[in-house]
Amino acid sequence: MINEQEVAFYNDSGYLVVDDIYSPEEVGEMRSVVDELVAAASGLTDHDSVYDLEPSHTAERPRVRRIKEMYNVHPLFRKMAEHPKLIAVLTKLLGPNLVLHGGKINIKAAEYGSPVEWHQDWAFYPHTNHDVLAIGVMLDDMTEENGPLLIAPGSHKGPTFDHHADGVFAGAIDPENCPVDFTKAGRVIGKAGACSFHHVRAIHGSEQNRSGKDRMLMLYQVAAADAWDLRRFNESWDDREARVIAGTSTLEPRLVQTPIRLPYPPARHEGSIYENQRGIKHRYFDFEAHPDKVAEFAD
Repeated sequence: MINEQEVAFYNDSGYLVVDDIYSPEEVGEMRSVVDELVAAASGLTDHDSVYDLEPSHTAERPRVRRIKEMYNVHPLFRKMAEHPKLIAVLTKLLGPNLVLHGGKINIKAAEYGSPVEWHQDWAFYPHTNHDVLAIGVMLDDMTEENGPLLIAPGSHKGPTFDHHADGVFAGAIDPENCPVDFTKAGRVIGKAGACSFHHVRAIHGSEQNRSGKDRMLMLYQVAAADAWDLRRFNESWDDREARVIAGTSTLEPRLVQTPIRLPYPPARHEGSIYENQRGIKHRYFDFEAHPDKVAEFAD
Protein backbone atom coordinates (compact mmCIF):
# COMPACT_ATOMS: atom_id res chain seq x y z
CA MET A 1 0.00 0.00 0.00
CA ILE A 2 2.84 2.44 0.72
CA ASN A 3 6.43 2.70 -0.49
CA GLU A 4 9.67 3.54 1.29
CA GLN A 5 9.39 7.23 0.34
CA GLU A 6 6.03 7.43 2.10
CA VAL A 7 7.44 5.68 5.16
CA ALA A 8 10.28 8.22 5.17
CA PHE A 9 7.76 11.08 4.94
CA TYR A 10 5.89 9.71 7.95
CA ASN A 11 9.11 9.32 9.93
CA ASP A 12 10.18 12.88 9.08
CA SER A 13 6.84 14.73 9.29
CA GLY A 14 4.96 12.63 11.82
CA TYR A 15 1.95 11.98 9.61
CA LEU A 16 0.86 10.48 6.30
CA VAL A 17 -2.33 10.31 4.22
CA VAL A 18 -3.09 7.18 2.19
CA ASP A 19 -5.95 7.15 -0.30
CA ASP A 20 -8.49 4.37 -0.94
CA ILE A 21 -7.97 2.22 2.14
CA TYR A 22 -11.72 1.63 2.25
CA SER A 23 -14.04 1.24 -0.72
CA PRO A 24 -17.12 3.47 -1.24
CA GLU A 25 -19.28 0.48 -0.27
CA GLU A 26 -17.37 -0.01 3.01
CA VAL A 27 -17.58 3.69 3.79
CA GLY A 28 -21.32 3.63 3.13
CA GLU A 29 -21.76 0.66 5.45
CA MET A 30 -19.86 2.40 8.25
CA ARG A 31 -21.78 5.64 7.77
CA SER A 32 -25.09 3.78 7.99
CA VAL A 33 -24.11 2.28 11.33
CA VAL A 34 -23.03 5.69 12.63
CA ASP A 35 -26.38 7.16 11.59
CA GLU A 36 -28.14 4.42 13.56
CA LEU A 37 -25.99 5.07 16.62
CA VAL A 38 -26.60 8.83 16.49
CA ALA A 39 -30.36 8.25 16.22
CA ALA A 40 -30.14 6.01 19.29
CA ALA A 41 -28.85 8.98 21.32
CA SER A 42 -32.35 10.43 21.27
CA GLY A 43 -33.59 10.71 24.83
CA LEU A 44 -30.16 11.15 26.41
CA THR A 45 -29.72 14.14 28.65
CA ASP A 46 -25.99 13.77 29.42
CA HIS A 47 -22.80 12.07 28.26
CA ASP A 48 -22.45 8.35 28.98
CA SER A 49 -20.00 5.50 28.33
CA VAL A 50 -20.81 5.51 24.59
CA TYR A 51 -21.77 9.07 23.68
CA ASP A 52 -20.14 12.45 24.09
CA LEU A 53 -22.68 15.16 23.29
CA GLU A 54 -22.49 18.63 21.80
CA PRO A 55 -23.30 21.49 24.22
CA SER A 56 -26.37 22.19 22.07
CA HIS A 57 -27.65 18.60 22.34
CA THR A 58 -31.17 18.02 23.60
CA ALA A 59 -33.06 14.79 24.20
CA GLU A 60 -35.42 15.73 21.37
CA ARG A 61 -32.67 16.84 18.94
CA PRO A 62 -29.66 14.57 19.47
CA ARG A 63 -26.32 16.14 18.63
CA VAL A 64 -23.46 13.69 19.11
CA ARG A 65 -19.86 14.83 18.79
CA ARG A 66 -18.19 11.52 19.70
CA ILE A 67 -18.98 7.81 19.86
CA LYS A 68 -16.49 6.20 22.24
CA GLU A 69 -14.66 2.90 21.57
CA MET A 70 -16.93 2.19 18.61
CA TYR A 71 -15.37 -1.24 18.05
CA ASN A 72 -16.96 -2.31 21.35
CA VAL A 73 -20.31 -0.82 20.32
CA HIS A 74 -20.72 -2.45 16.89
CA PRO A 75 -18.77 -5.42 15.41
CA LEU A 76 -18.37 -3.71 12.02
CA PHE A 77 -15.82 -1.30 13.46
CA ARG A 78 -13.69 -4.10 14.91
CA LYS A 79 -13.81 -5.82 11.52
CA MET A 80 -12.67 -2.64 9.76
CA ALA A 81 -9.74 -2.31 12.18
CA GLU A 82 -8.38 -5.54 10.68
CA HIS A 83 -8.90 -4.50 7.06
CA PRO A 84 -6.03 -5.97 4.96
CA LYS A 85 -5.14 -2.62 3.37
CA LEU A 86 -5.01 -0.94 6.77
CA ILE A 87 -2.86 -3.70 8.27
CA ALA A 88 -0.49 -3.47 5.28
CA VAL A 89 0.18 0.22 6.01
CA LEU A 90 0.46 -0.31 9.76
CA THR A 91 2.97 -3.13 9.25
CA LYS A 92 5.20 -0.74 7.30
CA LEU A 93 4.95 1.95 10.00
CA LEU A 94 4.88 -0.07 13.24
CA GLY A 95 5.84 -3.65 12.42
CA PRO A 96 3.87 -6.90 12.08
CA ASN A 97 2.59 -7.25 15.66
CA LEU A 98 -0.19 -4.78 16.39
CA VAL A 99 -2.54 -4.01 19.29
CA LEU A 100 -5.68 -1.88 19.09
CA HIS A 101 -5.21 0.67 21.84
CA GLY A 102 -8.42 2.70 21.55
CA GLY A 103 -10.80 4.42 19.20
CA LYS A 104 -13.68 6.81 18.66
CA ILE A 105 -15.79 8.44 15.99
CA ASN A 106 -15.70 12.24 15.95
CA ILE A 107 -18.68 13.92 14.33
CA LYS A 108 -18.19 17.57 13.44
CA ALA A 109 -21.67 18.65 12.57
CA ALA A 110 -22.24 21.36 9.98
CA GLU A 111 -21.70 24.89 11.33
CA TYR A 112 -21.45 23.96 15.04
CA GLY A 113 -19.07 20.96 15.25
CA SER A 114 -16.70 21.54 18.17
CA PRO A 115 -12.99 22.31 17.66
CA VAL A 116 -10.21 20.38 19.41
CA GLU A 117 -7.37 22.39 20.91
CA TRP A 118 -3.69 21.62 20.22
CA HIS A 119 -2.49 18.50 22.00
CA GLN A 120 -0.31 15.40 21.77
CA ASP A 121 -1.91 11.99 22.18
CA TRP A 122 1.26 10.98 24.03
CA ALA A 123 0.23 13.25 26.90
CA PHE A 124 -2.88 11.12 27.44
CA TYR A 125 -1.33 7.65 27.20
CA PRO A 126 2.50 7.41 27.21
CA HIS A 127 3.85 3.92 26.47
CA THR A 128 7.11 2.09 27.01
CA ASN A 129 8.05 3.12 23.46
CA HIS A 130 6.50 5.50 20.93
CA ASP A 131 5.66 3.09 18.11
CA VAL A 132 2.08 4.20 18.57
CA LEU A 133 -0.14 6.14 16.16
CA ALA A 134 -3.69 7.20 15.42
CA ILE A 135 -5.51 6.42 12.20
CA GLY A 136 -8.08 8.88 10.91
CA VAL A 137 -10.59 6.99 8.75
CA MET A 138 -12.32 9.60 6.59
CA LEU A 139 -16.01 8.73 6.47
CA ASP A 140 -16.63 12.09 4.76
CA ASP A 141 -14.38 14.11 2.51
CA MET A 142 -11.99 16.11 4.69
CA THR A 143 -11.80 19.60 3.20
CA GLU A 144 -10.18 22.88 4.15
CA GLU A 145 -13.55 24.24 5.31
CA ASN A 146 -14.99 21.48 7.49
CA GLY A 147 -12.55 21.43 10.39
CA PRO A 148 -9.91 18.96 9.17
CA LEU A 149 -7.10 17.62 11.30
CA LEU A 150 -4.17 20.04 11.60
CA ILE A 151 -0.71 18.64 12.37
CA ALA A 152 2.53 20.48 13.16
CA PRO A 153 5.07 18.67 10.95
CA GLY A 154 8.10 17.29 12.75
CA SER A 155 6.63 18.03 16.19
CA HIS A 156 6.78 14.31 17.07
CA LYS A 157 10.55 14.70 17.37
CA GLY A 158 10.28 17.38 20.05
CA PRO A 159 9.30 17.57 23.70
CA THR A 160 6.11 16.49 25.40
CA PHE A 161 4.51 19.81 26.25
CA ASP A 162 2.62 20.51 29.45
CA HIS A 163 -1.09 19.67 29.06
CA HIS A 164 -2.05 20.89 32.55
CA ALA A 165 -3.90 23.94 33.86
CA ASP A 166 -3.95 25.02 37.50
CA GLY A 167 -2.05 21.89 38.46
CA VAL A 168 -4.40 19.31 36.91
CA PHE A 169 -4.47 17.61 33.53
CA ALA A 170 -6.49 19.56 30.94
CA GLY A 171 -5.72 17.70 27.71
CA ALA A 172 -4.37 20.70 25.80
CA ILE A 173 -1.23 22.77 25.26
CA ASP A 174 -1.41 26.39 26.36
CA PRO A 175 -0.88 28.24 23.04
CA GLU A 176 0.37 31.34 24.85
CA ASN A 177 3.18 29.42 26.54
CA CYS A 178 4.40 27.19 23.71
CA PRO A 179 7.17 27.97 21.20
CA VAL A 180 5.51 26.03 18.35
CA ASP A 181 4.44 28.11 15.32
CA PHE A 182 0.95 26.69 14.86
CA THR A 183 0.46 28.58 11.60
CA LYS A 184 2.90 26.12 9.99
CA ALA A 185 0.55 23.20 10.65
CA GLY A 186 -0.54 21.17 7.65
CA ARG A 187 -4.18 20.50 6.86
CA VAL A 188 -4.91 16.79 6.55
CA ILE A 189 -7.43 16.57 3.73
CA GLY A 190 -8.64 13.72 1.54
CA LYS A 191 -11.60 11.88 0.07
CA ALA A 192 -13.87 9.55 1.99
CA GLY A 193 -12.16 6.16 2.25
CA ALA A 194 -8.71 7.65 2.74
CA CYS A 195 -6.86 7.36 6.05
CA SER A 196 -4.45 9.63 7.84
CA PHE A 197 -1.78 8.22 10.15
CA HIS A 198 -0.25 10.47 12.79
CA HIS A 199 2.48 9.74 15.31
CA VAL A 200 1.46 9.62 18.98
CA ARG A 201 3.79 12.52 19.80
CA ALA A 202 2.71 14.78 16.91
CA ILE A 203 1.03 18.06 17.92
CA HIS A 204 -2.41 18.33 16.34
CA GLY A 205 -5.82 19.91 16.68
CA SER A 206 -8.77 20.95 14.55
CA GLU A 207 -10.96 23.96 13.94
CA GLN A 208 -14.70 24.18 14.28
CA ASN A 209 -16.63 22.91 11.27
CA ARG A 210 -17.87 26.10 9.63
CA SER A 211 -19.05 24.46 6.41
CA GLY A 212 -22.60 23.52 5.57
CA LYS A 213 -21.84 19.79 5.68
CA ASP A 214 -21.11 17.31 8.45
CA ARG A 215 -17.59 15.94 8.78
CA MET A 216 -17.24 12.46 10.24
CA LEU A 217 -13.83 11.03 11.19
CA MET A 218 -13.27 7.64 12.81
CA LEU A 219 -10.08 7.24 14.80
CA TYR A 220 -8.29 4.02 15.67
CA GLN A 221 -5.34 4.13 18.09
CA VAL A 222 -2.84 1.35 17.38
CA ALA A 223 0.42 0.38 19.07
CA ALA A 224 3.22 -2.04 18.30
CA ALA A 225 2.65 -5.10 20.49
CA ASP A 226 5.82 -4.42 22.48
CA ALA A 227 4.62 -0.89 23.37
CA TRP A 228 2.78 -1.08 26.70
CA ASP A 229 0.58 1.68 28.05
CA LEU A 230 2.17 2.92 31.28
CA ARG A 231 -1.28 3.42 32.85
CA ARG A 232 -2.73 0.07 31.81
CA PHE A 233 -0.51 -2.61 33.29
CA ASN A 234 -3.33 -3.82 35.54
CA GLU A 235 -5.67 -4.88 32.72
CA SER A 236 -6.25 -8.60 32.35
CA TRP A 237 -4.17 -10.60 29.89
CA ASP A 238 -7.35 -11.78 28.16
CA ASP A 239 -8.43 -8.18 27.58
CA ARG A 240 -5.07 -7.31 26.06
CA GLU A 241 -5.07 -10.42 23.88
CA ALA A 242 -8.53 -9.50 22.63
CA ARG A 243 -7.11 -6.25 21.28
CA VAL A 244 -4.44 -7.86 19.07
CA ILE A 245 -5.34 -7.08 15.44
CA ALA A 246 -2.28 -8.55 13.70
CA GLY A 247 0.62 -10.84 14.54
CA THR A 248 1.20 -11.87 18.14
CA SER A 249 1.51 -10.27 21.56
CA THR A 250 4.60 -10.27 23.76
CA LEU A 251 5.45 -10.34 27.46
CA GLU A 252 8.57 -8.26 26.85
CA PRO A 253 7.84 -4.53 26.64
CA ARG A 254 10.44 -2.61 24.65
CA LEU A 255 11.75 0.38 26.60
CA VAL A 256 13.09 3.51 24.91
CA GLN A 257 14.04 6.93 26.21
CA THR A 258 11.17 9.32 25.49
CA PRO A 259 9.97 12.61 27.03
CA ILE A 260 7.11 11.46 29.25
CA ARG A 261 4.77 13.63 31.30
CA LEU A 262 1.98 11.68 33.00
CA PRO A 263 -1.68 12.88 32.85
CA TYR A 264 -2.13 13.29 36.61
CA PRO A 265 -3.82 14.65 38.67
CA PRO A 266 -6.76 13.72 36.43
CA ALA A 267 -8.77 16.34 34.57
CA ARG A 268 -11.54 18.07 36.48
CA HIS A 269 -13.89 17.26 33.60
CA GLU A 270 -13.45 13.65 32.46
CA GLY A 271 -15.14 11.55 29.78
CA SER A 272 -13.49 12.77 26.57
CA ILE A 273 -10.92 15.25 25.31
CA TYR A 274 -13.74 17.77 24.81
CA GLU A 275 -14.58 17.55 28.49
CA ASN A 276 -10.90 17.59 29.53
CA GLN A 277 -10.31 20.77 27.57
CA ARG A 278 -13.02 22.64 29.43
CA GLY A 279 -10.33 23.20 32.06
CA ILE A 280 -7.85 25.12 29.88
CA LYS A 281 -7.20 28.85 30.32
CA HIS A 282 -6.32 29.93 26.77
CA ARG A 283 -7.95 28.68 23.59
CA TYR A 284 -6.35 28.88 20.18
CA PHE A 285 -9.50 28.11 18.19
CA ASP A 286 -11.77 30.59 19.99
CA PHE A 287 -12.13 32.74 16.91
CA GLU A 288 -14.95 34.89 18.27
CA ALA A 289 -12.81 35.98 21.21
CA HIS A 290 -9.51 36.04 19.27
CA PRO A 291 -10.19 36.81 15.57
CA ASP A 292 -6.52 37.75 15.12
CA LYS A 293 -5.60 34.08 15.60
CA VAL A 294 -7.33 32.87 12.45
CA ALA A 295 -4.29 31.28 10.82
CA GLU A 296 -3.44 30.63 7.20
CA PHE A 297 -2.32 27.04 7.58
CA ALA A 298 0.04 25.38 5.13
CA ASP A 299 -1.27 22.93 2.55
